[in-house]
Amino acid sequence: MTSSTPPRTFHVKSFGCQMNVYDGERMAELLTAQGMHAADDSDGADLVVLNTCHIRERATEKVYSDIGRLRRDDGTTPLIAVAGCVAQAEGAEIMARAPSVRVVVGPQSYHRLPEMVAAAAAGGRETETEMPAEAKFAALPQRRKSGPSAFLTIQEGCDKFCTYCVVPYTRGAEISRPFADLIDEAKALVDGGAREITLLGQNVNAWTGHDTAGRAVGLAGLAHNLAKIHDLARIRYTTSHPADMDDALIAAHSENAKLMPFLHLPVQSGSDRVLKAMNRSHTADSYVRLIERVRAGRPDIAISGDFIVGFPGETEAEFAETLSLIDVVGYAQAFSFKYSARPGTPAAGMAGQIAADVMDDRLQRLQAHINRDQLAFNLATVGRRCTVLVERPGRQPGQWLGKSPWLQSVHFSDTANLGDLVEVDLIEAGPNSLAGRRVS
Repeated sequence: MTSSTPPRTFHVKSFGCQMNVYDGERMAELLTAQGMHAADDSDGADLVVLNTCHIRERATEKVYSDIGRLRRDDGTTPLIAVAGCVAQAEGAEIMARAPSVRVVVGPQSYHRLPEMVAAAAAGGRETETEMPAEAKFAALPQRRKSGPSAFLTIQEGCDKFCTYCVVPYTRGAEISRPFADLIDEAKALVDGGAREITLLGQNVNAWTGHDTAGRAVGLAGLAHNLAKIHDLARIRYTTSHPADMDDALIAAHSENAKLMPFLHLPVQSGSDRVLKAMNRSHTADSYVRLIERVRAGRPDIAISGDFIVGFPGETEAEFAETLSLIDVVGYAQAFSFKYSARPGTPAAGMAGQIAADVMDDRLQRLQAHINRDQLAFNLATVGRRCTVLVERPGRQPGQWLGKSPWLQSVHFSDTANLGDLVEVDLIEAGPNSLAGRRVS
């Protein structure tokens, strides 16, 4: 492809969180609406969009490695666009260091991607990192096609300013999308084939809005109204903050039959001193008591969490407090990470940075506790009968894979179709999946 030739094919490669997956899907819809066709991989694409994540260490270096790998054997490269949070944080540096990049666009500006690509194809280099979130959503095309499970971003940005986190700087302040827009998009997703919708936000349970009667509602009220969509069978949400887990949302887990019994509620540490240094607004005890309140209303709920090991100054005794909290809660699953200093965050300049080998050791020990409890949760569900949403074929002939209400991967062998909700008996459990037998 020459610089003056408009691209006819594209490939979007998304890294990181589920919100990036959603953004990647919307960028693909934008490009498709311009008459472009999706390629299976970057080798067959005139345009490659790298939709980046800035959360983990060396995220920027990974972007440059990915850019370098796009050079083809004949010395040419596709038209390269860098999107997402690395683009937002370091767009000028990317443009300076990587001449092959023609477009840099932040996560709140990707609605302008088609026009930026057109200008770049004509020989320009385009950068846009403004943050008008509502303008972005208003400019996106109508959702028309979906898999059995779909993402719906309802809230973006964060006002919490945890000392380790770049999200407030790359995604901006908390913004809630309007109620009516979300109902319309959810209906479009269901019309396009979705049976389950996962509501997304950096602090998804901070969403607020007004329903069609003008009443102020939070996430519980939104979920209640989404449950009225006839062919929508399941509702999930992620990622939550303990500070925004209100009484109405806790009650919704026992009152709203379509709200799945799964809660991802990051805690990050079991040490109150570390939590304060992180600028988390909860203590270990208040977090545990919150989990107890949720379980009182929905005893079978699966709890998921996030943990950071090796935060600056974390002592062995404080790490042991985190292990104790894990033992108390009993997580069905969790995500755990070694602390990585993100440029511009307060924690990056804190004293007491932990050695890499110490963080490695703590991460392995923490994950051993998590893996133990995840297997125990899975084993405890053996013998239950539940509904599985069929999401894709399995590796074996006649095998299907889907998710239980508790977000477990379940495989079974029988006749089925994508999007079916089938009753299965859970008959065998491993650490990462379960086997089911379809009920006749």
